[in-house]
Amino acid sequence: MAQYVDLAIAAREAGTAMPFATVRLADDTVIGSTRFFDIEQWSWPAGHANARRGGADGCEIGYSWLGASAVRTAANSEAKLLMLGHAFETWAVHRVCFHTDVRNARSRAALERIGAHFEGVLRAHRLAADHIPRDSARYSIVAADWPQLKQRLQERLSAQR
Repeated sequence: MAQYVDLAIAAREAGTAMPFATVRLADDTVIGSTRFFDIEQWSWPAGHANARRGGADGCEIGYSWLGASAVRTAANSEAKLLMLGHAFETWAVHRVCFHTDVRNARSRAALERIGAHFEGVLRAHRLAADHIPRDSARYSIVAADWPQLKQRLQERLSAQR
């Protein structure tokens, strides 16, 4: 775990990621982690309106995990609502991407439940937790999707409380 945290901090200091601890407010307990990474700034042509706005154009949300006590609670939905809200409403990104191990049915179902769009499978894409090259299921949410997905997440959270 110390190595995981050290790598997250190093990525933050390098400017390539924004890691977060997921904390249960009721007892101030760390129950997981997640982060923004692969924060992209596209090369817009000079004079294009988007060239003047600055900021991120796309990003990925990942390295997300929850401890056993937080699985099947509102914690994941709350974290995604906060992060997606920041990405689309503060940064005004055009897309947010997610990758999960193709074998991780629970993560894939969670992404589909919130309305992320399945884009396909990237073969031998990343090193898996079991130290083999994993195939990654790729999902995305684009800016046009966000208002409806935000409403869906808010309704889901209301039902979970």
